[in-house]
Amino acid sequence: MTTFAGTWNVTIETPIGNMAVAFEINEDNGAISGTARSDAESVEILDPVADGNRLTWTQNVTTPMKLTLKFDVEVDGDAMTGTSKAGIFPASKLYGSRSSGN
Repeated sequence: MTTFAGTWNVTIETPIGNMAVAFEINEDNGAISGTARSDAESVEILDPVADGNRLTWTQNVTTPMKLTLKFDVEVDGDAMTGTSKAGIFPASKLYGSRSSGN
């Protein structure tokens, strides 16, 4: 069974340049929660849904503009790949890894 818990250091390739984000994902009796932190802000992960090695969620950001982001990622061991989609903008690729020690 895939575990999503841990600290994930991720790069999102946005149209305005690469953004470094850390996802702090927690699992408690099958319930997933967490936060996403960047240099600009820290926001809650909303409505996370796990399906096998796939995890989807949304989050509301205010920097660089007010947007609702939709994430769709897959986890393979300590590697994460997927996309982040903001409204009408094209999906941005993301990739990263779980920090050691988790």
